[in-house]
Amino acid sequence: MTVKIAPSILSADFARLGEEVKAIDEAGCDYIHIDVMDGHFVPNLTFGPPIIKCIRSWTDKPFDVHLMIDPAQVYLEEYAAAGADIITVHAEADKHLDRSLQVIKGLGKKCGVSLNPSTPESALEYVIDQLDMVLVMSVNPGFGGQSFLTSQLDKISRIKAMAGDRPIDLMVDGGVNSGTIKSVVDAGANAVVAGSAVFKGDDYKATIGALRNAL
Repeated sequence: MTVKIAPSILSADFARLGEEVKAIDEAGCDYIHIDVMDGHFVPNLTFGPPIIKCIRSWTDKPFDVHLMIDPAQVYLEEYAAAGADIITVHAEADKHLDRSLQVIKGLGKKCGVSLNPSTPESALEYVIDQLDMVLVMSVNPGFGGQSFLTSQLDKISRIKAMAGDRPIDLMVDGGVNSGTIKSVVDAGANAVVAGSAVFKGDDYKATIGALRNAL
């Protein structure tokens, strides 16, 4: 199985964001992971649609946009128009999750649901047939550089079993590095978000390669 690597540009140099996106593309990433935070659902502020639109021209790789915002539904069209290819919303922040997923699909985009560490996989039960992605948070969302929560490994395995043969990407976000990626993939994930693990050095091809080699 080929594991998809999605560097989180939350850890990139914001002063040269377009160049950073081009660099991780050329280094062999699969997705560009964009963490959108609102200072309300999570205690931080990051990117809005204008920034995403500005960096869209720097790569053809899919933009994997993770909306850590509440509400999300009223902004879905803006993020789709800005260049998102995959839009992931949080189960905890969406009172009408099924409707949001229908809206994303109606905009011609792939849809995902993210679960915080304390949220059980049962939150996916009635929407799993609509999903292109499940994003398991293996840290509490809002900040980069946190340590991996091993409590999430069993949840990953249970979601993998729940998904069965559906063509769903099972992605893990938080504390994934060369020391933790194998346990994540062994549990059932086929995609990982890596922020500081990729951007910690100047040679992004080497840091992405180190993640793949750890498998």
